[in-house]
Amino acid sequence: MKLAIDSSAFAKRYVEEVGSERLFEILQDASELALCVLVVPEILSGLNRRKREGFVSNENYQVAKKQLLTDIRDATILQITPAVVFHSVNLLESNSLRAMDALHIACALEWQADLFLTADKKQLEAAVKAGVQTELIG
Repeated sequence: MKLAIDSSAFAKRYVEEVGSERLFEILQDASELALCVLVVPEILSGLNRRKREGFVSNENYQVAKKQLLTDIRDATILQITPAVVFHSVNLLESNSLRAMDALHIACALEWQADLFLTADKKQLEAAVKAGVQTELIG
């Protein structure tokens, strides 16, 4: 199964929360994993925010960062190409989405993912409307 995951869902791999177990199950079934180029900076941004707020220790941040960078070694990193931009414009014009959320869906569309995972309900609705097989994690 070709699996594309947005930041909100993939972050559950590094921070234990509702949906983390389901994410692990789905990752086990994936034959290919793809992430929009935005995933790593978005997850690290969220982890840094939690570190600044005192919810994540520096040691735990470093462990999560190392694991994330290891995890993406075998993943396909989807770039923001003209076709992805075109898809994202269509998504933004027909849905109530943030630009980053549209880019994640557009990458999954362009890559022709068999399944797209998100933890964002609006993003789920837009992806389903665009014809992407999608599952809400968490």
